[in-house]
Amino acid sequence: MGLCNAAARVRRAIVSVTVVTVALASSGCSSFIGLSQAKEIPEINVSSPELHEGKPLPSEYSCRGDQGSPPLRWSSGTLPDAKSIAVVVDSHTPSASAVHWVLYNIPATTTELGPDAAADPPEGSGQAKVTSGKTGYEPPCDAKGTYRFSVYSLSGKVKVKEGAPLPEVLKKIADLTIARGRLTAVDIQ
Repeated sequence: MGLCNAAARVRRAIVSVTVVTVALASSGCSSFIGLSQAKEIPEINVSSPELHEGKPLPSEYSCRGDQGSPPLRWSSGTLPDAKSIAVVVDSHTPSASAVHWVLYNIPATTTELGPDAAADPPEGSGQAKVTSGKTGYEPPCDAKGTYRFSVYSLSGKVKVKEGAPLPEVLKKIADLTIARGRLTAVDIQ
């Protein structure tokens, strides 16, 4: 029951959060779907000096490199209701889907993360355990795939206990999202 069911719950949550429809596993194998209540959600512009939309992920930010998490920048205009920011990095490859990084409770005034921010996250922020079970940035390895760097503006702070399961953290992020944006890399260089 343990590993098989846990892996299935994590895969369901990964797919769901990326389309802003969060499917989380409840007890056993059943799940429920939580839809965002936002009708028109503002767009966040996400960029990076190292990543470019639709281009390959530089190998330095994959498991073949040693740079850690790539630098990210975002802007969304004035969002007076924003209380924090979350970053979710996920992938969809021919072999699997995975979450590689979840950084949450970033101060709302923050508009960028430098290289390897996972090793030195902003004060007050938290990092979730990702699909592999590691906390922090888990560099992707599959040469072919879609690697999404999503930024969410949140109406509050993500309140979870340290070590909370990934689906719980992703659901809290989805429930608090008031704006979102994404930069997508395709394949690894």
